Amino acid sequence: MTINGFSYIISYTLKTQHQRITTPLTDTKIRTAKPLEKDYTLSDGSGLYLLVKSIGTKIWRFNYYHPTSKVRTLVSFGSYPEISLADARLKRDEARQLLAKGIDPQQYKKDQLKLLRDEQNNTFEKVATDLV
Repeated sequence: MTINGFSYIISYTLKTQHQRITTPLTDTKIRTAKPLEKDYTLSDGSGLYLLVKSIGTKIWRFNYYHPTSKVRTLVSFGSYPEISLADARLKRDEARQLLAKGIDPQQYKKDQLKLLRDEQNNTFEKVATDLV
């Protein structure tokens, strides 16, 4: 805009909801992450992050809101490199799908393990030995 021969730049700021933009992790960045004096995190986005402990271990964690109580909840997916970046992302996506249905991922996993144990303990041999 020009007024009286002077140019003015008018800037407009749009008021939007602030969201943190997180660059996804790369395997190289994870491998080169060195332990420091204090624990620190490397965020991958959508609640998934890698906790780098001061002793050198790297643990995948997922932060979410519990579907019923709306309290922030933390679940661990395992340690790197046993659980790769791709595997951690798959686990995060599965957990987010459960959350979208109103199911707590931790409780779902416990229920599935209980069903599996019940199936394994409910064999003919087990029932026969219990009766004797």
